[in-house]
Amino acid sequence: MGSIVLNEVHVAGVASYPVTGEKLLGLKRVNYIFGTNGSGKTTLSRVIRAPGSYPTCALTWASGRVVEALVFNGDYAAETFRSSTTPGIFTLGQENDDIRNQIAEAKKTVDDLQIKIVGMEKNLVGEDRASGKVGELKALRSALDDAVWKYKQDHDDDFAEAYRGLRTNKILFCDKMLEHHGSNTSALHTFDTLKERAKTVFDKSIGILPETPAVDFRDLQALHADPILAKKVIGKEDVDVAAIITQLGNSDWVKSGLSFVAAPGEPCPFCQQTTPPDLIQRLNDYFDETFLADMRAIERIEQTYSTFSQTVLNRLATIIPADHRYLDTTLFEAEFDRLKDRLTLNASIIEGKRKEPSAPVALEDIVEVATAITALLDDARTKTRAHNQTVENLDNERTTLISEIWRCIVNDAKAILDAYIASKIALDSAVTGLTNGIAKWREEQKEVRSTLQALEKSVTSVQPTVDQINATLASFGFKNFKLATAGSDDDLYRIIRSDGTDAYSTLSEGEKGFITFLYFYHRIRGNVTQSDINTDRIVVFDDPVSSLDSDVLFVVSALIKRLAVEAAIGVGQVKQVFILTHNIYFHKEVSFNPNRDLKVCLAHETFWIVKKSDAGTKLVSFPANPIKSSYELLWEEVRSENRSKSTIQNTLRRILENYFKILGSMDFKDIAERFEGRDQIIYGSLISWLHDGSHSLADDLHLSTDDNVIDQYLAVFKRIFDETGHGAHYRMMMGTPEVAGAANQNDGPNGPGMVA
Repeated sequence: MGSIVLNEVHVAGVASYPVTGEKLLGLKRVNYIFGTNGSGKTTLSRVIRAPGSYPTCALTWASGRVVEALVFNGDYAAETFRSSTTPGIFTLGQENDDIRNQIAEAKKTVDDLQIKIVGMEKNLVGEDRASGKVGELKALRSALDDAVWKYKQDHDDDFAEAYRGLRTNKILFCDKMLEHHGSNTSALHTFDTLKERAKTVFDKSIGILPETPAVDFRDLQALHADPILAKKVIGKEDVDVAAIITQLGNSDWVKSGLSFVAAPGEPCPFCQQTTPPDLIQRLNDYFDETFLADMRAIERIEQTYSTFSQTVLNRLATIIPADHRYLDTTLFEAEFDRLKDRLTLNASIIEGKRKEPSAPVALEDIVEVATAITALLDDARTKTRAHNQTVENLDNERTTLISEIWRCIVNDAKAILDAYIASKIALDSAVTGLTNGIAKWREEQKEVRSTLQALEKSVTSVQPTVDQINATLASFGFKNFKLATAGSDDDLYRIIRSDGTDAYSTLSEGEKGFITFLYFYHRIRGNVTQSDINTDRIVVFDDPVSSLDSDVLFVVSALIKRLAVEAAIGVGQVKQVFILTHNIYFHKEVSFNPNRDLKVCLAHETFWIVKKSDAGTKLVSFPANPIKSSYELLWEEVRSENRSKSTIQNTLRRILENYFKILGSMDFKDIAERFEGRDQIIYGSLISWLHDGSHSLADDLHLSTDDNVIDQYLAVFKRIFDETGHGAHYRMMMGTPEVAGAANQNDGPNGPGMVA
């Protein structure tokens, strides 16, 4: 199957790495990482080995499939052979070709099934584990969350009570929409109606309201139909004075003047003639009992109408200042004023009737205004009663209103919700199909793996590894110790002398390093158990040659390079290799490829440099192999404005060692006399390596420096080249302007471009 690789390593807040983090991105099958000691290489290998131990760091795998990571670093070396025995490495034996063929076929089946699983998982969740059908489902739901959230925003002020607990969470709000979409059967009302009801039902200060009083206009309206108002009230017609009164039409005037009539024989108040003795009698006969009864009826109507009018007006007047919640006070006041004007006018008409009873009159109709007032009061009373009923049953009313609000909302969003559900059903079906398919292939893969493990157990052994490691040791002259099986089942290893005694505790660092590397190298192609020997894995080498001599370094380089080639062409179970080192010779040896363009990486490889400054570790990628020589890298560090304060002394020492030891026979004692005071101490610190390959304890006192001391080191460093006649080489490597003029000088045994 195709390579399954680690795509990205993110390291943050660990050791010298900044909290913001650094990343190895776009990783390929073979990845070369160069960096000086202490720059942060081992931290990278530790994160790859056990990412769960570093919560601020993360690994990103292609297709989301995690494979076993085998890491060779200082930690691994310390853990291996730390006691008298270590677990044996099981590998496939050569005894039974038929079983080996069956194992190969089973492994191919496992890999083929994995391809199917990875393909389905890609459709299900995508390579980033966040797309695919699952990603589409998530995006579909996210779009719905945004679409229905507008209903919360548009009606939040009015329906806050119905939205309680959901007003700050789109997802929960959408969940509630979907819940009601499938089950809410409440009555459907308009938003305006619901908002009006919400003012009452959701009002926390709500209470019982007084009803508007009823006003009865019937008695008042009945007076309008009294026949006396339309009757001509006059005296008795068979009295001798009736004819003249009727002819003159002045009975009202005569009746009014009757009280002024003088006694018989006195002048008449009307004509000034002597009053006849029977005039008063004849006039009284004219205004008989019928007339008087009609007059009393008119007076009664006048009084009654006034009383009824005042009663109605007084009752209506008390309603206005009461400010009833559901009464349209403005309209009510207008109708009240109209009624008052009508009643005043009618009172005046009745008064006129009393004064001139012979004239028929008709009162202004009050039915229209009375009906309008009654309608306003009835409407307010109906709403008040509904309000009070709501208050008395408030809990149920709130529950009902909330349900009706959601019913209205989901009805308005029906098209959106229906479209979402239809799309979701289709995606759910696809997800279910893919999930079931993956489960089916995984189960089949599990069965094949079980068969594979059984086959592996039948032909695995720890002895082949012993034989191969011992043969390698012997070929390089390590004949005074070897690897042997141990334990009751011969499934453990121990290092012994030729006489069988334990040897590990007496081995040199180089011997320990070499046998530990060989143990790890064979572990790559096997396992410490009898199963899962052929599983895919990635391998990390972190400074595997730090304590090895040059001959062993060569074989280690060759073995690692062979493994890298297999990973590059996709052969074998190692799918990806990381090679981290600070050793320039090892790096150049293991990364050498005659087919590589000097400026462009091959398709299967990446190159990185791990740099450490006062700001922390930084991972820098390069389009091609950036390591030309360690000598050039040392000068690059000196030239850098971001040079490390903690390592600058060693950097300067290594340049001097690389350059001047090749020249040989340099008398640095004479040069020392040209320096004084602190400069002479610095000079001694830098030159000490040229004598014994190391620096003394006293030199370490100068490892922690500030900017001023660094400037002194750099000044002394430059003078060493100047005093030995190699100033042009210094200027060339530092890139100063004088380099052009010095380009033709032979400053050293290898000329200006000499490298170690």
